[in-house]
Amino acid sequence: MKKIVIVGGGAGGLQLATRLGRYFSFTPYLKRRRKSPAAQVTLVDKNRTHIWKPLLHQVATGALDSSLDSLNYQVHARSHGFIFQLGSLQKLDRERRVIHLAPVEDDKGQQLVPARELEYDYLVLCIGSRSNDFHTPGVHEHCVFLDSSVQAQRFHRLLLDRFLQLETHTEKKLQIAIVGGGATGVELSAELVEACRQMGNYGHIRRNALDITLIEAGPHLLPALPPRLGKNAERELRKLEVRVLTGCTVAEATADGLITQNGDKIAATIRVWAAGVKAPDFLAQLDGLTVNQINQIKVKPDLLSVDDDSIFALGDCADCIDAVGQKVPPRAQAAQQMAGVAEYNLLAKIEGRPLKPFRYRDRGSLVSLSQHTAVGNLMGTLVKGRLTIEGRIAGLAYRSLYRMHLAAVHGWSKAMLIYLVGKANRFVKPPLKMH
Repeated sequence: MKKIVIVGGGAGGLQLATRLGRYFSFTPYLKRRRKSPAAQVTLVDKNRTHIWKPLLHQVATGALDSSLDSLNYQVHARSHGFIFQLGSLQKLDRERRVIHLAPVEDDKGQQLVPARELEYDYLVLCIGSRSNDFHTPGVHEHCVFLDSSVQAQRFHRLLLDRFLQLETHTEKKLQIAIVGGGATGVELSAELVEACRQMGNYGHIRRNALDITLIEAGPHLLPALPPRLGKNAERELRKLEVRVLTGCTVAEATADGLITQNGDKIAATIRVWAAGVKAPDFLAQLDGLTVNQINQIKVKPDLLSVDDDSIFALGDCADCIDAVGQKVPPRAQAAQQMAGVAEYNLLAKIEGRPLKPFRYRDRGSLVSLSQHTAVGNLMGTLVKGRLTIEGRIAGLAYRSLYRMHLAAVHGWSKAMLIYLVGKANRFVKPPLKMH
């Protein structure tokens, strides 16, 4: 039996494990085993639950309750025919085809599970990415990151504590500075305004009690989108009384604010770093795998490592030039598209068939600006060229992205049930998580 080990349960890794698990195992989706060589599929992740990364800004503000909207890996694995192992990748031994997992510890540092080894015939690395601090002094010591559900929940608790202080000091404002005018920074800014408005319904907090500054080094917000959409996003944020600084580079973070390259001081009680993208640093020391300047693993168009034909990489941790010579961007839609090709190529490897190259197809981008509105563009077979959309239509399209992710993981029937349960919860629960 071939052993396929997938490290990382993000958008691409979870989708790949689910599809391969269904393919090789008896599941509700598959009444009999396919006539193909059997394989054991194992998913490794350092967290017990999965939440779609584009929603982390909503977890941070309390607009989304991660305890209700997250997916439990263990339960999902049981019902979709793969094995889940809780742990973090610590070391790779390519010669023995073994990965080493670090011990699992509780919050007090007590060991729960010892270090382990997992053998593989094929290894798939889907470890994702995190914000890039560009070696800016003070960032790691004084800034909050939103790269994981744990960090988003930590930010949420910090925000609730500061809101509590505002109830007894009603004349003060909470100063929040967000570095990075990409999708995360823009969406977080808008969600924070909405969170403050909702908190005003439950406590003695003024609806303008937040002083939010969004800082972008480039000439306009949303640098991955056309400039006009960035300008429109800036206009909408200014309507929400968010202070927007473009063409502004942060030189240092301190305990009470940020210092720009021009020497200006931006006072901030909470400082969020949402700028840049890089893969985890440990990938650069992963048994000789070639990486680029931001630690992404270099892969061929078929998603195999340039160094090892038993190792695939996909998603944000992969440096891939696709079949038509375009650089694949670190986006959720790219990871999900790569998962489909990785599934095909893994089966081709096992069955001795030729592999196919990956080709990235940009379906467009959408950025939420509040509960009901968004900006973005759509591309694809139904849209000739590029269609720019804004307002409520864009907001509706933005919310449909999450439903499509649910369908890719659960199937359309269960995805629709999850959506209906979510709608019902909104009638019986407050719009903001208060704990």
